[in-house]
Amino acid sequence: MTSQEKTLEFMQIAMKYLPEAKEQLDKAGVELSMELIEPFMNLFTKVMQDAYELGLADGRKEI
Repeated sequence: MTSQEKTLEFMQIAMKYLPEAKEQLDKAGVELSMELIEPFMNLFTKVMQDAYELGLADGRKEI
């Protein structure tokens, strides 16, 4: 799987949970727009990439 494919998959995961995140932000009085969410989505993909690499490394240790 290429890095671009993983990023797309991570974004699909993020979009799955976006309604829940929006609900929590609305309750906190924070307005969510696509302009505001873009930097967070970029951060999320970086976190997911690091988590993926960590899991991959851990999986290789167990073999």
